[in-house]
Amino acid sequence: MGDFHELNVWEKSKELVICLYKLTNDGGFKKDFALREQIRRAAVSIPSNIAEGDELGSNKQSIKFFYIAKGSTAEVLTQAIIAHEIGYLTKDQFLHIYKECQAISGMLTGLIKARIG
Repeated sequence: MGDFHELNVWEKSKELVICLYKLTNDGGFKKDFALREQIRRAAVSIPSNIAEGDELGSNKQSIKFFYIAKGSTAEVLTQAIIAHEIGYLTKDQFLHIYKECQAISGMLTGLIKARIG
């Protein structure tokens, strides 16, 4: 515990945030302030909660924040589905986000199981 920046899931989720910030600077997102800000906040929540959870003193506390990060991953995926269906994301952009969210969620599940012991 305490070296969150060395966790692969933190790095992967941070990269997803950067990707989403870049994608939401263009196209329909540029005019849709509400969806743009919501997907950005949800995305930032993922690595932030991983970091916060990893810095806490007990596995029980850490797990709570890892579950929050997992929930934020589902939120990002839901918003990406909507963005794709209304034409803000191309199929390739959506598939990239989908795959990253699935990977991050799976990695969080593994981290939670490891911390449960």
